[in-house]
Amino acid sequence: MSLKEDINFSLWCDFIERDFLENRFQDIIKNEIIHGATSNPAIFESSISNSVAYAQQLEMLKANEPKTIYEELAITDIKRAAELLDDLHTENLDDGFISIEVDPLLCDDAQGTIEEGIRLNSQIGADNVMIKVPATQAGYEAMKELTSQGIHVNATLIFSPEQAVKCAQALDEGIKASNKDIKAVISVFVSRFDRMCDSKFSSKGLETGRLGIVNATKCYHEVEKIENKNIRTLFASTGVKGDSLPASYYVDTLIFPNSVNTAPLATIEDWVENGKKESSEILSEIDCDKYFETLASNKIDMNDVYNKLLTDGLEAFKNSFKDLLSKLQNR
Repeated sequence: MSLKEDINFSLWCDFIERDFLENRFQDIIKNEIIHGATSNPAIFESSISNSVAYAQQLEMLKANEPKTIYEELAITDIKRAAELLDDLHTENLDDGFISIEVDPLLCDDAQGTIEEGIRLNSQIGADNVMIKVPATQAGYEAMKELTSQGIHVNATLIFSPEQAVKCAQALDEGIKASNKDIKAVISVFVSRFDRMCDSKFSSKGLETGRLGIVNATKCYHEVEKIENKNIRTLFASTGVKGDSLPASYYVDTLIFPNSVNTAPLATIEDWVENGKKESSEILSEIDCDKYFETLASNKIDMNDVYNKLLTDGLEAFKNSFKDLLSKLQNR
């Protein structure tokens, strides 16, 4: 239902939790609703902190350092997700992936990111795992090196077209250097733009609920210019907060060729029940640029928006990770 093979579009689930993996996750795979999954530090922090499903393993690991405990818990879940998604990956090498993120505290440490990415990939030992790397200056270097070593990569926390270009270039070079069929996605965050800017836009008489879609479309055009079919744009942060937009809005409007949408379970379920299933009309790059010119004329500085969203995104992931390690330390 969620896979459009004619345009290579897939829907992935942006959620991992142990009980979920053994129940609903398997249902939505079997019913062909999702064809992959992603995780991040905030998702794991919530799952491990709030679910009793981890209690037994936590007790067994309590003598270890907090990061070791976290990795053992996360790797157990990632291995299980990879196992459940393996048949999908065998059928279609573009899909059936699960992502695990490197320690977000390494976001400015290229060598540390590379070493941890290689280690996590080796420990998990599955062909359908993507190592998730934030799109920082150090991250671009790490993405290129990891893909060149034959590791699938999910470039994350992309907000600006400039980030999308740098990710696409790094991944393209790494994939070509690997001489292997390595896959990568470039995770462009969407809804956070509208949550941050809608109030200001409304006060200026500008259309709300629009910036995230236009910016994501601009980033998509930049990625497609690379012309590497092993690299897909992944639209992330596609859940809707509040009632001003349809719950599946950020899925309905971004069904593009050679792309993925990773969404929360509630968004996926609403899309299945109420969403638009046809391919979306893609705004031209010229029209995207005209939109940004209109914003500039209204004194909206997109560089300020991009910088704040990236800074806030990195800090949120770091804080979630620190909070989790602190809870594991103080158990």
